[in-house]
This record gives sequence, structure tokens and C-alpha cells, in this order.
Amino acid sequence: METTSSPVPGRRTRLKFTALAVSCAVLVGFAAMQTSAASDVEFTQVGHWVYNSTFGSAFHVDGSAGQVDAQVKVPAGDPGSQVVQSEDSGYVVQRSRITVFSKSTLSVEETRTPPATELPVVLEVAGGPYLVYRNAGQVARLGDPVATVAAGGPLSRPAATGDGTVWLHRIDSGSLCELARDASRLACHAQLTQGHSGALTVVDDHPVLLDTTSDELRTVGQDGFGEPAAIGVDLPATAQVASSAVADRLAVVDPERSQLLLIDTAGLQKRPVAKPIVVDLPKDGRFAEPVTTTNVVAVVDHTRNEVVTYDRGGTVKDRRKLPGGGTPALTKGEDNRIYADSGDGSHVLVVNGDNGSIVSVDVDNASSTPPAVTATSDAAAPSTEPSTGPSTEPTTGPATPPATGGAPANPGSGTTPRVTLVPAAAPAVTVSLASGTYTVRWNQPNLRGGSLVHYVVTAQGQGSRTVSGQSTQYTGISGTVTVRAVTRFGSSTVQGNAGSATVPAPPAPVSAPTIDIVRVRSVSLNLIVSVSATSKGGSATCKAAIGSRSTSVACTGSTDITIPNVSWIGAITVTATITNAAGSRSDSWTGVPQVG
Repeated sequence: METTSSPVPGRRTRLKFTALAVSCAVLVGFAAMQTSAASDVEFTQVGHWVYNSTFGSAFHVDGSAGQVDAQVKVPAGDPGSQVVQSEDSGYVVQRSRITVFSKSTLSVEETRTPPATELPVVLEVAGGPYLVYRNAGQVARLGDPVATVAAGGPLSRPAATGDGTVWLHRIDSGSLCELARDASRLACHAQLTQGHSGALTVVDDHPVLLDTTSDELRTVGQDGFGEPAAIGVDLPATAQVASSAVADRLAVVDPERSQLLLIDTAGLQKRPVAKPIVVDLPKDGRFAEPVTTTNVVAVVDHTRNEVVTYDRGGTVKDRRKLPGGGTPALTKGEDNRIYADSGDGSHVLVVNGDNGSIVSVDVDNASSTPPAVTATSDAAAPSTEPSTGPSTEPTTGPATPPATGGAPANPGSGTTPRVTLVPAAAPAVTVSLASGTYTVRWNQPNLRGGSLVHYVVTAQGQGSRTVSGQSTQYTGISGTVTVRAVTRFGSSTVQGNAGSATVPAPPAPVSAPTIDIVRVRSVSLNLIVSVSATSKGGSATCKAAIGSRSTSVACTGSTDITIPNVSWIGAITVTATITNAAGSRSDSWTGVPQVG
């Protein structure tokens, strides 16, 4: 499968570097959220994929740089096909097929048959991505574990919480159900009043139902509904509700009044509720449900092919026309950005989730511009002396602008300078232990003429994560760990050589032990106390005592503890104590020991 890429940087991007030809390099971006435990790494997918039917390719847009940085050939795709991503794979979703490609090799791996012939609602969340086929009442999980779950009836628009739980509303029965990230079937906990309409959303990372008939908010959980909270406005059944709140306001489009409403959710916490903020929209506009981040509301006007952003107070932050054909679509990325795709995939608007500013990305132009830079191999990189800057050398062929801008060298000569991207040297990686936690540290290596963008820290079998160029340490991974410096030359980046170290596995957690006396017997003046001990993750010591006489031994499981030279008459009392790093537990026994 042919794959091409434009080597454009992404500053907050985890980069994989794949050689596609002798002098061509690909940089594919996605970042990982740092966690404190390697066994519980949660990845955040950075950037956005869009399908362009003209070029028959899926393109990756780096939201932080506002540029296209990767391309995968996926022929025979339909205009308007959606693309979603997991940690390792991308999925081009059509009505008739789902095409799976690798994000590391940029090649198609397989095709799958979707559970329904409709375009689904896509959710890029932890444990996903998910495809929700609303009319067919089917939910497809493309992440681990892969599953298709039948809801039993048509669905309204889904919502998802941060832990990857998808919440669904059955339109016909009114049932409100959850699909946990590892579950293979739904669990339904509540039911909307018959004859009422509503929409699911998420407030403070909790599922909430907006009942548009009673005009109330109600939390939804395993115990059913919470107490209702009035919203202070009369909404029609056609209200378009955002799938998550922006700060403490819920964004709703009222298409009948051509208004954007920002509804106070304070009633859910039993606090006084402020009046809704009302923003007038164009009377002739056509609007779908708004999409929100933590600070921004984005609304697309299909009549004008325009995206407008607002802050939580309803103030306009930016507006931008979306070029290209087809019906625009808004989606929220895991990187706290909103992406607006033109229907033909020729353009993408990137909305900054913090301030609402909009950047336009011309996918067609990026697709038709050949890479103007190449990357040297590690063998070609200088080993010790730092470079004073990017070197240039002539290459024959059609004249094209140099990667760093400006006019071609020797105008009219048919030659163009080629910028050589020299990988940075390998960092010196060390490991230290403090308070039971291993920390990986490294030095800033020889950058060989490039400027530092960030570091990529990779743990074998645990994926990669991006670390700011201002930091030279990372905590919470084990095994063989490699560190690379990503450097920029002009407008292009390259991943450097790897320094590595081995991080021991974190010690197993230790919890309080247990001990039970199973039997006490006397053999030749020796008192033998048999115990059942559980050390629960740490080494333990068991002690048996009668009066002032005692014996201690290392123990786990079934253990006999012998107290020598014990004479007794009638019933006696014996105690047994187990101790490990987490504490101690004791058991006692009173009776007449067995003899022999």
C-alpha cells in the first residue's frame, strides 16, 4: 500500500519515525497522558484524522501546529467518511465497510463489516473509539476489547464520561443505560417518564439527563435518578444539547427560537441557579448540537458553512468560514480541541479549546505539496561535533521552494537546496530510586544544530509519552526505557537517537497479613503450633508464644512453629502473630494440645 507524508511538526505530539523510502521520512503524532503507575497508563490521542475522497487518503492534522503531518492511502472511500483513532490504529468508517490502518506503518491492515449501513456517531474516549449506530440501536467498540453491543432499539445522541463509560438513551422505551469500557452488554439504571423527551450530557464528569418536557436536569447513576433541578427556561423537544458542559454551563441550541442557551447547572449541587445566558443566532441558520471543551462552545451554521466559537459567558471568540463542499461536521478530540471537517475532507478548522481561536488547515494544499526535506540516517549523523545549523546541498529536479521559505537557490537553474535534518545525539539515561518510586533522568544531548521541541520516552510494551523540553525526567514506567530528543530544523522535525536504561519493576503492593491457628500439639516436650499465614505481597514473620516462651520463623501459607521444652497441665493459651511491612495480625487458641 502506497503511503506518503508531509514532515510537518506537532509540538505536543508523540512522534513515531518510519522510513518509507531511502530519502523520505514520516512523522506521525499522538501523545500520552502521564500517569503515576505503568500498569495504568491512559493514552490521550492528539490531533485529528480526516478522510479526503479526492486524494483517496486519510490525513492526520496536528492540532497544535495547525498542519497536516501524515497521510495514509485508503482507496474507494466515500465522500464524508469519518475517521477515528485508537492508540495504535485508525479507522475509516463508511456505510459499507470499516478500513483499519496502522498509525505506525501508515498502511491498511484489514477491512471490517459494520453492524449497520448508516453513518454512526463517533466517540473518541478512553477504551474506545466507539461507533454508535443510532437508528439500528447498535454500539461498536473498536478498542480493547472489541465488541458489538445491541441496545435493543433506536438511540438518542450518546454521552461519555472520562473513564470511558458510554451512556445511552433508548428513544422507544426511555431506558437510560451504561456501557462500561470493558463490558459486553448494557446495564440500564433508570427510565425517562413516558411521553417525555430528553438528551444525555455530562456535567462534572457525571452523566446527566436534560428532560426537555419537564425542563429539568437529573443525574443518572446505578441507583437511578438524582433529585431534579429546574433549568429556568422552556425548551422544545427539538433542542440540540451539547454532550458535555462548558465549566458550569450547559450549551443548548433552540432551533425554533434561533438561540444558543447557556444553562446554569448549579441546581444539581443544590445551589441557587442563575438565569440562562441567551445568544441570538441568525434566523435563517441551520444548526446542529453545539460541541464544547472545558472553556469553549463551538456552533456550526450549515447555511453559511461557518463555525463560531463562544466562551462560557456567551461572548463570541472567533468565527471562520469552512471552505470545501458537503455538510460540515464538528467533533471533539481528546486533546481538548474541536475539529470542523468540510464534507469532502478538503479543509479542517481547528478550534483551540482554551481560548476559542480558530485555525484553518488546507488539506488539499498539504496533499499536493511534495516533501521538500529529507532526513539523514543515524549513520550519516555526525557523532561528536555539533552542527552550527541546517546544511544545504543541491539536488537536481523541478524547482520547488525550500523547506524554510524564501526563493529557490540559483533561480532558473532547475536546482533547489535540500535541508538535511540531522538527528540529535542519544541522551545519557539514568535511573534513581526514592521513596519506593523509580525515576528516569537524562541530560540534554547534542542537538546537532536543531532546536529542541520535546522528548519522547518509550517503555517496552507500554507505549510512548511526550515530555516537555523543559523537563529531563519521568516517573512511573519500568522495563527497557528509551529517550529521544525531537528537534526542529526550520519548519520540519526529526526524532533523535535513543538513549536507554532498564528500570526495575515496581515492588508488589504490600497489604496487612492474616494468620489463623489451625492446630496445637505436643511432641517430646516440644509444643508445635500449626498456622495458616497470608503475607499479601511482602515477606512476613510469624511468632508463636505461650507465656514468656516464644519462637519466630519466616512464614507463608501452612507453617509449623516449634516452641521447645514446654511442659503443661490441662488447658493452655497460645498466641500466634504475623508481621510484615504493612502491619501485624494475631490469633489465639485455648485448649488441651494433642499429644504425639
